[in-house]
Amino acid sequence: MDLPIDRFFRAAAEAPDRIALKDGDWTLSHGELAERVNALAAAFQEIDPSPQSRVGVCGYNTVEHLLAFLATLTAGKTWVPLNPRNGAEELSRMVEATKPSIIVVDADCMDRFDPGAATVVRGRPLGGSKHACGGDANVAGLMADFAGRRPERFDLGPDDIQALKFTGGSSGRPKGVQQTYRVWHACIDLMIRSFELDRDDRNLLAAPMTHGTGTLLVPILAQGGMQVFMPQPSRPASIVEAIEKDRVTTVFLPPTVIYMMMAEEDLSKRDFTCLKHVIIGGAAMRPAEIKRGLPLFNNALETCYGQTEVPQIATVMRARDWLGDDHRLASCGRATDRCEVRVVDGEGNFLPAGQAGEIVIRSDLVMKGYLDMPEATADTIKDGWLYTGDVAAIEEDGFIYIKDRIRDMIVTGGFNVFPSDVETILGQHPAVRECVVFGLPDDKWGESVQAAVEVHNGQTPTEDEIIQYVKSRLDSIKAPKRVHFVDDLPRSPVGKVLRREAKALFQEA
Repeated sequence: MDLPIDRFFRAAAEAPDRIALKDGDWTLSHGELAERVNALAAAFQEIDPSPQSRVGVCGYNTVEHLLAFLATLTAGKTWVPLNPRNGAEELSRMVEATKPSIIVVDADCMDRFDPGAATVVRGRPLGGSKHACGGDANVAGLMADFAGRRPERFDLGPDDIQALKFTGGSSGRPKGVQQTYRVWHACIDLMIRSFELDRDDRNLLAAPMTHGTGTLLVPILAQGGMQVFMPQPSRPASIVEAIEKDRVTTVFLPPTVIYMMMAEEDLSKRDFTCLKHVIIGGAAMRPAEIKRGLPLFNNALETCYGQTEVPQIATVMRARDWLGDDHRLASCGRATDRCEVRVVDGEGNFLPAGQAGEIVIRSDLVMKGYLDMPEATADTIKDGWLYTGDVAAIEEDGFIYIKDRIRDMIVTGGFNVFPSDVETILGQHPAVRECVVFGLPDDKWGESVQAAVEVHNGQTPTEDEIIQYVKSRLDSIKAPKRVHFVDDLPRSPVGKVLRREAKALFQEA
């Protein structure tokens, strides 16, 4: 069986002199990258010869991190991304659950968790990396020691595990998701075809490679394109500079970062004619902000939908489908090729167009299951359909409109309120920078609609002003009963506003 990574090696053989990596003034060609990846993969097999053993990678967006990722795939091992922005306790739980035999780790993450019995491979400055360190076993040293070596090819099948990734934990304790080679082949193919990626694409590594950005790594390299590194942690102003300076075509960003970029004073004066794909991920972007942002980003704002359990590309929304149709600004697009996306009622019956229900997906993208959690797997995958926990309606033209997570729906006075409906209106208030809506127990209403709001600097709206603003645009039952003004909303390591944590803050109060 061809491995997903083989597509990169074929591209490198066809055009070895094309630039694959750029980090400041330092560059590496596709041919040179292939040699280094093969050497590091051979080293990983020397450390642990067994196929499908696990390699944890805990680091920021560095060249070492990318090399370790590609080498893991090449060595026939299972990639376990460990986000360094997670807390020490959570990282330790992930390591304990997955028991990697090798962990590649950045210097400032060394004291964050116990590696257990794993062989620790440290980074060392390579290119322009900022977070690497020296050590007894390090990436650069292993590549030098195994230069010219090729890893052994294992007899792997489409249902063997390529990656073991953890859910974001925004709706509970993270679960280990087993992504197979079948999943990765489908994901790479769909990313290339859905976004029409080609050899001229330059992907800016602004968001963490452990998350959505990582989904673009192999597709871009497989097409002969380039990965562009930038100083970490990435700042909105730095991302703006990097796009213009390095003529970036593609970047994956959460809405929060895009909002901050749009607040940059001189954004409209930037030369963004290079941009082809600004892929919104991690959460939905407010429709009004999409409309405002399209001309600022060369009409390149796009999005896709997925979960760790069905990665990234179950649906796609190209910019051309948003332009000139304000209604579609609330859509995450249509199902991609080879993906069946339907909505069902509580009994699992398919619902007609326009009626809201739970999204279910049947595709090669669907995970094999949760690690060591057979009951949770059985609850999530039924008769080949993955139950996402997201509520949406699919219109006659196939465009999908996500409402919310089922568990986030608020029942107030006998009416169902989707927080996203209220957040869309709140986000249109000129004083509101970011917001999150949730329900809290209420003796009269059962649950009361409440909102936590960040405001723009210098703005001082009153609670009543915000409430009346929503009431004038939505049914009054959907308007918040309380508005809590906060300096900073709780966010995940990738910038997603955490509804559950925000709710807990005020539930305790």
